[in-house]
Amino acid sequence: MAMQSLSSSSTSFSYDFNFDVFISFRGTDTRFGFTGNLNKALSDKGIRTFIDDKELQKGDEITPSLLKRIEESRIAIIVFSKEYASSSFCLDELVHIIHYFKEKGRLVLPVFYDVEPSHVRHQNYSYGEALAKHEERFQKSKKNMERVLKWKIALNKVADLSGYHFNLGYPSSF
Repeated sequence: MAMQSLSSSSTSFSYDFNFDVFISFRGTDTRFGFTGNLNKALSDKGIRTFIDDKELQKGDEITPSLLKRIEESRIAIIVFSKEYASSSFCLDELVHIIHYFKEKGRLVLPVFYDVEPSHVRHQNYSYGEALAKHEERFQKSKKNMERVLKWKIALNKVADLSGYHFNLGYPSSF
């Protein structure tokens, strides 16, 4: 009897997710290279992925439907590239992933594509420059400055997770 109960609960568990993997990435950096290939490889193996394939214009905001896709995913893969932090959209997406997945105990897998994990963690080099530009743009809005602080916290948290590091042809895990 207990075995049947376990079986039925695991079956319902698998239906809680519409996607196995949500891929977060900066489109202009990796859409037609690394991320596109990652998405195809996962899909070819029968893994249901969600990848936002619309090219967003500057100033676009994360939509409720995209937030729902994040919440409907079992795993999040975040592809950190050199220009990831220049997108407020990507950073808002990251904050939601970190908050929601931590709350639900789901797996977040960072991929550092041609960027050092320490640059993400400490927000220096391209990450520091991008965040400084966001701060300059938002300096007159307390609400938006709080948003920048959330981005910094999320970047620090995710950079501390075990993930993969790709330096132009030399993948290594850490």
